[in-house]
Amino acid sequence: MASYILHKADTRGHADHGWLSSHHTFSFANYYNPERMQFGALRVFNDDKVAGGRGFDAHPHDNMEIISIPLEGDLEHKDNLGNTEIIRQGDVQVMSTGTGVFHSEYNANKDRPVSFLQIWLFPNQLNVTPRYDQISLDIKDKKNQLQQIISPDKDDAGTWIYQDAWFNMGLFDKGKEVDYKVKKEGNGVYVFVLSGSFTIDGQAVATRDGIGVSGAENISIVATDDNAELLIMDVPML
Repeated sequence: MASYILHKADTRGHADHGWLSSHHTFSFANYYNPERMQFGALRVFNDDKVAGGRGFDAHPHDNMEIISIPLEGDLEHKDNLGNTEIIRQGDVQVMSTGTGVFHSEYNANKDRPVSFLQIWLFPNQLNVTPRYDQISLDIKDKKNQLQQIISPDKDDAGTWIYQDAWFNMGLFDKGKEVDYKVKKEGNGVYVFVLSGSFTIDGQAVATRDGIGVSGAENISIVATDDNAELLIMDVPML
């Protein structure tokens, strides 16, 4: 039998550092909630806004799959692997940090903020050789349908990570319905609403709400607003 956990937008942790406004779905940094440590392999889900010209100085990570999805503006990435890139709305960035990566992320523009999602997943392989990848998406491919952006398969649509996880995005007109089939037995699905509103298996969710579903094989999704957008994360429940 399916079980559900609903995280309303206004119940997330929040840190305001002036240059950074960050909403935390799960415990992170100074936000600690023992009931919100993770959702299966999904450990961190931060909804960040960084002021013009500011950002995160170089810092280390290891043995984590880190995904960044810009929602507005341009994000400049640099790392000790030799990558210097700009990621924009419509791009997806992946780092498999493995044995260790030093990286920085800065707002590439001084005159406007950058907003992006930063997502961490526990990997299914430890101490791999660190890798960086970045892809650009076609917005037409997510209109009234699900567009796969991440999977475990190097030859599948989107980019890939070291975890049996699949990410999809979709942008829907009001009244559009879609059924999502869970990719792997035992996986759960966490849905985050980027804009507008939906019902997920009949439960109402609105902008910046998240809902986790475990123990289901299929999930019913209905858009209840125009230009309603969501991110679906299909992850092992560990």
